[in-house]
Amino acid sequence: MSTGVTISSISDYAILGCGSVGYAVAEELVEQGKDVVIIDRDESRVESLRDQDLDARTADIREPEAADLVAERDVVLILASDVEANKAAVEHIRARNDESQFLVARASDPVSGDELSELGADIVINPSSVIAESALRALESGELEYNAEKLARLIESTDSRLAILTQDSPDPDSIASAAALQAIADHLGIDADIVYLGDVGHQENRAFVNLLGIDLVQWDEIADPSVYDTAALVDHATSSEMSLDIDIVIDHHESEESYDPEFADVRPNMSSTSTIMTKYIQEFDMNVSEEVATALLYGIRAETLDFKRDTTPADLTAAAYLYPFANHDTLEQVESPSMSPETLDVLAEAITNRDVQGSHLVSNAGFVRDREALTQAAGHLLDLEGVTTTAVFGIADETIFLAGRSKDIRINIGKVLDDAYGEIGETAGHSTQASAEIPLGIFTGIEISEGTRDTLLELTEEAVKRTLFDAMGVDGSEGSNGN
Repeated sequence: MSTGVTISSISDYAILGCGSVGYAVAEELVEQGKDVVIIDRDESRVESLRDQDLDARTADIREPEAADLVAERDVVLILASDVEANKAAVEHIRARNDESQFLVARASDPVSGDELSELGADIVINPSSVIAESALRALESGELEYNAEKLARLIESTDSRLAILTQDSPDPDSIASAAALQAIADHLGIDADIVYLGDVGHQENRAFVNLLGIDLVQWDEIADPSVYDTAALVDHATSSEMSLDIDIVIDHHESEESYDPEFADVRPNMSSTSTIMTKYIQEFDMNVSEEVATALLYGIRAETLDFKRDTTPADLTAAAYLYPFANHDTLEQVESPSMSPETLDVLAEAITNRDVQGSHLVSNAGFVRDREALTQAAGHLLDLEGVTTTAVFGIADETIFLAGRSKDIRINIGKVLDDAYGEIGETAGHSTQASAEIPLGIFTGIEISEGTRDTLLELTEEAVKRTLFDAMGVDGSEGSNGN
């Protein structure tokens, strides 16, 4: 609703109903130098307000007379505890001056709030909700302060080095979170290494690490793991092959493994671990470096698909904090890396072998060396006209690797892959992006050898497509390459 009122230039206010809430608002406005008139039907209260040099007048806000008394005021705050009186006041003011004033009205619950809005209130407030939100913000702030102190004590108790363990073949959120914890450790005077298993395979991830100069240590390259007397897991990491006792766990997912860390901060209500680590960076009042700020901002953007998936207010406020400190030229380079020959080959194979059923596409990329190329191929194929869901699979290391992507709000691709392969392999992902790994021998029942490669491809393609199209709820019996 347009009121013609420019809030920044407002100087004339009226408060109708001056109980504890109204008085607190009046006191603050007067402190700011605003011209405030107060209307209340309690004569003794009005006298008391006048004794405090406030402009107060006696009138019943239920009556049209009150609307007449505040007719020249830019903003009217209707703050009585009696909601029926507030409704009457809104109705009289709107009937009198045809929406020329900005009205703020107090409700007691969502129903009365809707009624006040329908009567013409521009803003409706519910003191109970405001108090509850304020209490929750104070609680969150207090918990963060307590956790930061506990985390600091634990890190500072490290005698030699801190090992920060990422997830296997770490993604941007895991790498960025680890870099932030490493920066916190450095802030506290403790040396730390970021340790990982697997490889950094995706081209964007490699560009991310290289451009930001993030040092990662491969677990297999560590000669003496006993140098680490404190170990932290960040972003759904696993230590099963690292033989280290876990002291710290920070994640935005519940872990399936049983840990008994001295410190744990797991927040499923946040979309990224990078968001959690940004909160700690702020709590420690650190001068965040350009590299860490860029890493965390990219971690949040990657995990939320550039704020299009499962984004929370906490993610947005964290990103807003990081934005001025980040290097946006580096972000652009990370997000648009050159395509490797291997990825190009996989994409070409996936395009050639695509099978399209309605808006669903499944493709066999054959034997692959870089399984991360499957994810990129699935993303590129999602740009084809009419396609809303893609799945690209290939064979590597005696395993079928499958990458799925979807922009169809009716499909949760993570659930689709779990329904299709959860009982015979490992699946992970979200509603828009997911992956699966299926042992090749279990899936086909054939011993792997050089002479069976073509047979394996044929059996794999038939079985994977049939299972996947069934899980998607489409008939995959008659395929089309889209030509």
